[in-house]
Amino acid sequence: MQPRGKPIGVHQVLGETEQAAVRQAILDHRPCDVGLSGQLWTRRLVGELIVKLYRVRLTEPGVGKYLKRWGLSFQRPDKRAVEQDPRAVHRWHEETWPAIRAKARKDGGEVFFADQVGIRSDQVTGRTWGEKGRTPVVRRSGNRFSANAMSAISTRGRMHFMVFTGHFTAELMCRFLQRLAGHFGHKVHLVVDGHPAHRSRKVRNWLSAHPDDIELHFLPPYSPELNPDELINADLKHSLPKQHRARNQAELAAETRRFFRKRQRQPHIIRGYFGGPHVRYVLDGDPMSF
Repeated sequence: MQPRGKPIGVHQVLGETEQAAVRQAILDHRPCDVGLSGQLWTRRLVGELIVKLYRVRLTEPGVGKYLKRWGLSFQRPDKRAVEQDPRAVHRWHEETWPAIRAKARKDGGEVFFADQVGIRSDQVTGRTWGEKGRTPVVRRSGNRFSANAMSAISTRGRMHFMVFTGHFTAELMCRFLQRLAGHFGHKVHLVVDGHPAHRSRKVRNWLSAHPDDIELHFLPPYSPELNPDELINADLKHSLPKQHRARNQAELAAETRRFFRKRQRQPHIIRGYFGGPHVRYVLDGDPMSF
């Protein structure tokens, strides 16, 4: 049997040049940038863009066929802070990160990325099966409590963590640094964000007293996507509520420790956090690619 009907691409309403222009406009701009409403592209808004540019009106299924042909898919967008400085991110890619890797290689050290995370008792993530028209109910404690943790992961698949129930302070940061330095016989280059506790005087004094143990490096402001440790935080928040349901703060802290200990025994998963879609830290010592 031979395919019936017109071959794909024959007698299209939009020419190849017009299609390329619409595709590039979708990739480079938001709807509000080109005089339309909203910040996310839908088939209806793409159709309005085509009408605005070429006075050609298409149905939504017709627009969908063009989008599929252009290699585009309907995706959940990632978020970026408007305060982020693209020049600082570029410097991190081109200068700061290569310098950190070279310094760690020179002194025989290891690079870790660290971050904090908070887990709440009333958090519910994921989906479940249920009868149509009747929303399933998840039973949980009416008491609200939380647990916090700080973790650090390296491209070698190693992880160190600390679970606590109070606020994250400079004292806790110093305690974390002390424990981290005691676990490794070489210098640790620790990459963190600009949290006030990281830049506090107590932390600076501790680092000055232990120059051969840990050196701190800071990510560009408002750039959490550059920190692979954010992915283990997301993993924790996604996995924990689906597998367990703590009834008090002690149980929540214990479940958080159990999750981190499990990940410590899975270095292949930890290494996978460094292969995110936005910034990829190569694990074999080659230059970093993006």
